[in-house]
Amino acid sequence: MAFWKQTIDLDRINSWNSNTLVEYLGMRVTEIGEDYVRGTMPVDARTIQPFGLLHGGASVALAESLGSLGANLTLDVGKEMAVGLDINANHVRAATSGHVIGTARPLHLGRSTQVWEIRIVNEDDQLVCISRLTMAVVPRRSPKAV
Repeated sequence: MAFWKQTIDLDRINSWNSNTLVEYLGMRVTEIGEDYVRGTMPVDARTIQPFGLLHGGASVALAESLGSLGANLTLDVGKEMAVGLDINANHVRAATSGHVIGTARPLHLGRSTQVWEIRIVNEDDQLVCISRLTMAVVPRRSPKAV
């Protein structure tokens, strides 16, 4: 059973990323399932490091973006929001072209914290990066709804 507390509309959700790092790096939310958020990011001049490999920071940005979106979709955003508290990542395979696909799934959905696992794979479904994101659930401070 899905635990999302907001309407799932990919066009609306992707529009939230206008004029942000997410848009600049070419990330796109492509699917929201019963228990996951999935998105893609190109491996191109915006996301590689000088040796032509996907930059680890770009992978972490994708992981945090997907996990943060998932966390906020589980909340009543009129009252609370989830913000990043900690993230770690293990980079296990290089990516040099195409797109990478990230899938974020919750490991823990608590009142004050959430923990998300984000798996990033290449187009051949080979693991590129595995990440764990801890989110703090705090009272809403911004009038902008997610």
